[in-house]
Amino acid sequence: MRVLVLGGDGYLGWPTALHLSEAGNDVAVVDNFLRRRYDEELGVCSLVPIESLEVRTRTWHALTGRRIETFVGDLCDGDFVTETTRAFRPDAIVHFAEQRSAPYSMIDREHAVHTQHNNVVGTLNVLYAIAEVDPAIHLVKLGTMGEYGTPNLDIEEGWLDVEHKGRTDRVLFPKRPGSFYHLSKVHDSHNIEFACRVWGLRATDLNQGVVYGQQTELTERDPALATRFDYDAVFGTVLNRFVIQAVLGEPLTVYGSGGQTRGIIDIRDTVECIRLAVTHPAQPGEFRVFNQLTEQMSVHEMAKAVATAFPGAAEVENVENPRVEADSHHYNVVFTGLRSLGLQPHLLSDTLITSLFPVVERHRDRVDRAMLAPTVRWRSTANALR
Repeated sequence: MRVLVLGGDGYLGWPTALHLSEAGNDVAVVDNFLRRRYDEELGVCSLVPIESLEVRTRTWHALTGRRIETFVGDLCDGDFVTETTRAFRPDAIVHFAEQRSAPYSMIDREHAVHTQHNNVVGTLNVLYAIAEVDPAIHLVKLGTMGEYGTPNLDIEEGWLDVEHKGRTDRVLFPKRPGSFYHLSKVHDSHNIEFACRVWGLRATDLNQGVVYGQQTELTERDPALATRFDYDAVFGTVLNRFVIQAVLGEPLTVYGSGGQTRGIIDIRDTVECIRLAVTHPAQPGEFRVFNQLTEQMSVHEMAKAVATAFPGAAEVENVENPRVEADSHHYNVVFTGLRSLGLQPHLLSDTLITSLFPVVERHRDRVDRAMLAPTVRWRSTANALR
């Protein structure tokens, strides 16, 4: 199978490209290196050093004999997207290529507009490219559990059967996202569903929980294959940030009471979920939704799990929540679709946290401690990053 990975230089895109290549697929990646430019803007870098995409793909070829083709360009350039799709002729497109940080989208008007424009326009261009080049191409789109918000009812996988005034229908599950980033993902989902309905496209929308971890079996083969490890309060995911704070002897900072519950998933399960979705495509005209997580935990429970696993002393500290969200809430997510395709999940209690501590220890001198504290506040329309 031929698979085009959009955003293939990123935290999840790169290990996904390796995982798909190792599975025997012909893989190409697209990137414009915008995520690396965000590092320059924010004055922070990945905890683990990462090589250029050229070095990464060359190293992979030297180790395995497999080639990963590269295309450099911007998804907001519709002609580039169509020409690349026509040149590579994929059977599936995996779409990671979006600005993925909620805090980044809430910095100010400029960052909110950039997030929505980059994400929504880029995805629209992908949809038009598929419709024009080959409507049989299966789009696998990385969404987020944050699209749903925290409704006071169980979260189904994308769709909801409703009865109202004696009539019934099947509708997209109601969304109440918590940032301009999450809103951009909702717009994506609606646009993709519309394209499936009117053009007969096939798509799988993966509403992913919070990802933790930095290594997969394949990225560990050579330091040049390493993926990012973000720890800062803008791009760092919460579990990864807790691990950094524990190693540095900093308090594990929990926003509010920590009663906010999230779906979480190991990076190794993320790449396998993508492979499963690619291997088992949606049907023509189908907008298929999977909730991509393996566990549900409160933020306080995550912090306690890291503190308990850490071999030294680790304290949990509650700080003012910079976000606007319920401090505690009902949260029960249905996530059966990917398990039905064969996912065998890694659970937080089983593995991974302890393996992250030595990774952080090796690179602790690269940490800018000032970047651990939140600087973006949802109620402000103009935040200072430092």
